[in-house]
Amino acid sequence: MVLVARPAEFDVILTENMFGDILSDEAGGIIGSLGLLGSASVGGPVALYEPVHGSAPDIAGKGIANPLGAIISIAMMLRHSFKLEEEAKSVEAAVTQVVAAGHRTRDLAKAGQTALTTSQMGQKVAEVVLNGLTSSSFLKRDGSSLAD
Repeated sequence: MVLVARPAEFDVILTENMFGDILSDEAGGIIGSLGLLGSASVGGPVALYEPVHGSAPDIAGKGIANPLGAIISIAMMLRHSFKLEEEAKSVEAAVTQVVAAGHRTRDLAKAGQTALTTSQMGQKVAEVVLNGLTSSSFLKRDGSSLAD
C-alpha cells in the first residue's frame, strides 16, 4: 500500500519475479502507463535492461507501443553498465522534454489528442538528444558528430 500512497519513497525495489510483476503493474497504474517504466536486472556478470512491459508481443509491429520505457532502460544501461552519467542524463532529459511538450503515444493520449506512433515518439526523443549533444562520447567512429 505504501507504494501507492507514497511512491516517491522508493528508488529501487528488490523482489522475486512474480511479486515484481505485480508491483510493476501497480507502479504503471500510478504513473499512467507501463510504457513509461524502464527496468534493469543486475547483479551477475551481465545486466539486462528492458521496459517493464517486456516485448509486448500482443502489440508488436502495430506501431502503438510506447517506446519511452525502452528508452529509459537505455539511460539506465548507459549509467549503470557503461558509467556514462552525462549521456544517461541527456536521454532522461530528452524523454522529459518530449513528454512535457505534450507528445503522447496511444496509451497516454486523452480523447481527441493526437497519438504518435512508436517510431514517431522515438524520433522525437532522438531529435532532442541529438540537438543537445555536447559530449565527445556521442561521436561516430569517423569522428563526426551524430547530430550531423
